[in-house]
Formats: sequence, C-alpha cells, structure tokens
Amino acid sequence: MPPLLHVTLFLLHFCFPRGHSHLPQSLLMQKTEFALRLFRSAAAGRNGTNFVISPTGVSLPLEILQFGAQGNTGQQLAGALGYTVHDPKVRDALRAVYATLRNSSHSTEMELACTLFVQAGMPLSPCFVEQVSWWANSSLQPVDLSEPNSTAIQDNKGASRPTTDKSPGGLPWEQIRAASAQLALVSTMTFQSTWRRRFSSTNSQALPFTCALGRVFQVPMMHQMTEVNYGQFQDSVGHQVGVLELPYLGSTASLFLVLPRDRGAPLGHIEPHLTARVIHFWTTRLRRTRMDVFLPRFRIQNQFDLKSILSSWGVTDLFDPLKANLKGISGQDGIYVSEAIHKAKLEVSEEGTKASAATALLLLKRSRIPVFKADRPFIFFLREPSTGFVFSIGRVSNPLD
Repeated sequence: MPPLLHVTLFLLHFCFPRGHSHLPQSLLMQKTEFALRLFRSAAAGRNGTNFVISPTGVSLPLEILQFGAQGNTGQQLAGALGYTVHDPKVRDALRAVYATLRNSSHSTEMELACTLFVQAGMPLSPCFVEQVSWWANSSLQPVDLSEPNSTAIQDNKGASRPTTDKSPGGLPWEQIRAASAQLALVSTMTFQSTWRRRFSSTNSQALPFTCALGRVFQVPMMHQMTEVNYGQFQDSVGHQVGVLELPYLGSTASLFLVLPRDRGAPLGHIEPHLTARVIHFWTTRLRRTRMDVFLPRFRIQNQFDLKSILSSWGVTDLFDPLKANLKGISGQDGIYVSEAIHKAKLEVSEEGTKASAATALLLLKRSRIPVFKADRPFIFFLREPSTGFVFSIGRVSNPLD
C-alpha cells in the first residue's frame, strides 16, 4: 500500500458579491439551501453569540474536490452540496457565473479565488489540473508544505500564498499540522463596497440594544431616512419578521436584514424555519418604502471547524485515510482531507461593508412612515441580485462583542 497522503482544506473569507449570469432556478434553490443548512449548523451551540459564515467560501473548494472525488466520497460531497459539478448543466452554469466575478467596478473591490498549494514533486492528474484551471479563478502553486515555521496562509486582500508574515490576519500552518500535508486548498473571497446611500456619521449616536436574556447595552447606531425595499412577513408557524434590503453602490450586492417583529422572539425560534423558498419569497416581494432606518455598526470575525459540520452531514469518507477516494486528483490512493477550517470576517459601518415550503404572507403596510430599528438580535445575509447567490450569512446578537 502506498503511503497515506492528506489534503488540508483551508478556507478563508471576508465578504463577497457580484455576478451577472442568471442560474437555473433549481440550482439557485440548491445553493440557497446549502447556505441555510450551513447557517443552521454554524448557529447550533452558538445561542446569543455573533457569527458570520460564507456558503460560497465553503462550497467552492468542495466543488473542486468533486473533480477528484470518486465512488462513495463523490456521492457524499454531492449530497452535501445538493448538486454535482459532473452534471454538464450545473458545471456550465456555475462556470458562467464564476467567470463574471473577476471584474471590480470603481465602487466595489472584490475577488474570488481558490489556490491549490501542492507539495513540490506530487503528481497531479492532467484532467484534474485542466478542470481546476477553468474553475473560479483557481490556480495551482507548488510549495514546500513541510516547513510550517516559514509558512502561513493569509486572509488579506489578494491572492493567497505562503509567506513568512504572521500578522494577525494570518493563520500559521502549525495549527493545521501541515508538516505531512501534500495539498492545501485555500478559498479566498474579499469584498469591499459602499452603500448606494451612505449613512451619515453625524447621524450616528449611542442607542440601546436589547440582547438575549434582556440585557441592554448602549451601542453605536447609524441612522438615515431613505427609500428602501422592505416587507413584513410571517413563516409557517406564525413568527413575524421585517425584512429590509440595503443595496450597495452599483447594485453589485445587497445586505438583507431579518428582524423579528416580536421583541421577545429569540432568533433560535426563527432560524429553523428559514428555507430557500422562504428566502426567495421574501426577496421577491419586498416593496419600495420610505423609512427611518436604524442599524448598529458591527464587526464580526470567527473561525469554524468545517470537518465537524461536514461530518455531521454524512461527509465522512473524505476525512478517513482508509475510505477517502480522491484518486482523481493524482491517480494515487491514500489521499484524504485532514482538516477543514473556515475563517470569516464582516464589518458594517456608515460607508458600507468591508467584507420545505413555508407559507409566508405579506402583511399590510403601515399608513405612516415606518421605522426599521435593529435594536435587538437580527439575522443578515449578503446576496447578489442577478444570481441570487447568498455569499455571507450570519447573526448579530450583540454589536459590541
């Protein structure tokens, strides 16, 4: 038996949108379901805490692994994603979307990339190399992964690469035991843009925010009176929410805020009922409304062990040195994924951002100018309008954390 090799799957994310190609409705729903499933898994055990996670930052390397996965390993990956890149229609649709993600406008800086760092001398299947080279600005880079003391993966803007810089933004290889790694997949997504209508810093003030368990804190709250897309809805069990869309300049993306109407309703009562159909219903039935908008400034950074999340979904062979079948990567047996780490960061300020069918009923509008005041825990998701991709999703429980 050849020596066992392992792949380290290392995911970094800031925040990201953009794209102009419409996806087939079925694929869009599958991508959204993946995003919400990931959100619910990340939310489990994190009651009362802030978090952000990038579904696209997780799905992109899994798609690349599909090119090399065979047998039961490939089936488990397809089951987790809800689709397979071996389906020509899926592959062509995703490739068309990813091809539009390389350009930045004067108002938006963004990048989507996946770099495969390959241990120097490791053979790779020509077919795998060709497929990866056509996928979402992906590239291959030979590197000596046996030198953890001189190698770190950066989550800063630009292409990810080994470096000796161990700034706070970097994650050293020691924590992922890279000394025996043969290949590392690094998915990097960055996004920085300004609001279509900026919040004025002179209108920001300290206002009360009621956290979980009734604790009240004074937090920096931004304010503006403006026209937004807004709707009031209820889910299949009757929880009422207000949904607000805040677009970025150039309509490259929008930040959607989901705020429980009942101040005493925990987010944990609403999150289990979020589905792709619910999100589609909400985002397509918002109405242009002039509103007073209050939104706290917040910054979230966290890290997730994707290995435990994916394993709970039934993706187990990928991490088993005896069962993993990634023979399509190099033609060799014994390659498996040892670690899967995802790091995410999101910051919202006055200027912008650096980073089952449910029965939903549209409620009547108020006769007076309504107020959207995010002064209690809320859910957010960053969505690209033309594709419907949910690129970031998370929760704010306390803006000061």
